[in-house]
Amino acid sequence: MVPIPLNDHIRRQTFWFSTLALIAVNTAVFAYELSLGPGVNRFIFFFGLIPARYTTPHGAIMIVNLATFLVPVFTSMFIHGGWLHLIGNMLFLFVFGRSIEDRFGHGRFLLMYFLSGFGAAFADILFNMGSRVPTIGASGAIAGILGAYLVSFPTARITTLIPLFIFFWTVQLPAILLLVYWFAIQFVAGFQMLAIESATGGGVAWWAHVGGFLLGMVLALALPKRQRRVVQIWP
Repeated sequence: MVPIPLNDHIRRQTFWFSTLALIAVNTAVFAYELSLGPGVNRFIFFFGLIPARYTTPHGAIMIVNLATFLVPVFTSMFIHGGWLHLIGNMLFLFVFGRSIEDRFGHGRFLLMYFLSGFGAAFADILFNMGSRVPTIGASGAIAGILGAYLVSFPTARITTLIPLFIFFWTVQLPAILLLVYWFAIQFVAGFQMLAIESATGGGVAWWAHVGGFLLGMVLALALPKRQRRVVQIWP
């Protein structure tokens, strides 16, 4: 059973321009992918993150040129493998990104997002050395936003869809419960995947999620918060 967050209930003071821009860019890139037809595989292998390119046969990380490392990490954050992949990521970004952007400001929100994405990529390379399967998607960066949300709004109520076989219902869950449960799934699944040969293993980049989430927590504690406006309450 995987709970699906639908909305949070934080009162925000600013509009979520950066979150909206990220959703728009990710959607536009996916539309471009669809236009490529059979050529999309070449596009993914060129712009996706392939851990084997940055590891030696002896299991060491090798970064010869910083630019050739950073560019695929950046571009891979905007590539998705299908409609469900895109919609799932954008839903999580919508639910949790708006309040984090409001808390930290537009610029620091983007800094947190992309730094988490780079941290997620490093974790993916570290735990999948030798893998030639491209890692794509915004989930590593979004995991950082989830980690920041856990630190910033642990008691916030999240409207969550609970699917169980053919039945669906919504409940209000505290963010700490939902996000710790989500992180536990990534962590346990990551250890299970260690038993699979990295060169042939594909699927979900569990360790990228773990790395992005933990880095997001650290950044939420380290980055200054946006100065809140004082609202006068008249009697």
